[in-house]
Amino acid sequence: MSAKYREIAEDLRRRINAGEWVPGTTLPGYTGLTAEYEVGRGVIGDALAELEAEGLISVVKRRGIIVRERGSRRRVQRGAVVVRDPARGYVMPAAAAPDEPWQVHGRPRREVLPITERAAELLGLGPGTPVLRRRRVTSPTGEPPFQLVDTWIHPRGVTDAPQVGERDTGPGGYLDRLEDAGHGPISWIEYTRVRMPLPEEARHLEMPTAMPIFEIARVGTSARTEMPIEVTICVIPGDRAEMVSPLRRARSAQWPRDAT
Repeated sequence: MSAKYREIAEDLRRRINAGEWVPGTTLPGYTGLTAEYEVGRGVIGDALAELEAEGLISVVKRRGIIVRERGSRRRVQRGAVVVRDPARGYVMPAAAAPDEPWQVHGRPRREVLPITERAAELLGLGPGTPVLRRRRVTSPTGEPPFQLVDTWIHPRGVTDAPQVGERDTGPGGYLDRLEDAGHGPISWIEYTRVRMPLPEEARHLEMPTAMPIFEIARVGTSARTEMPIEVTICVIPGDRAEMVSPLRRARSAQWPRDAT
């Protein structure tokens, strides 16, 4: 493959970083770029694909080549401790610093939908089963969307605690309602993996489909049934976070080392 596309990508990258096109604005279309750089459409496409994979731009059908809003990269420490706030209820390990203000993008949604394959696997249901989903898109205040969060609540939980399907779930949120209905204490386990985003996820997070995402899935298990009662899947663009895991020494690795 010709290296020409790399030269064009580097020039466009330089011009974007220099502020020639600010976030939210569009670059010239394919016709303008092919004329400016005197190359074919395929070369321009390869250059744009490189910039899209880096998260600099998004190529959106009918909207054009858009310079992405770039929030700060955050270090996400996935600890193992769940704490409780008197006002908010349970607080899970998250990217937010204590008392840091976050905002919701758009309106939170709650609706019964066919459950996705991944959520069904974790919740112990058949794919496509109608399940209550609570969805929100959030970020630190003033930044572009950081995470898409979907909570799927088992039909058994909705039957036992109907308030989990309402907009106002009361003090402590839906988790308190599930525990009050006899499923407490809920215990949790998290699964983290990297994958490519679905088109819908990329649209909500204003990110290119060519960029990987972090998927953090938290499964809550009922103490009464010893089966999953809710699963929350959080999706974060790959350029917005890095995962941090402190390492601890076992007794065999203590220092000072034994003289033997």
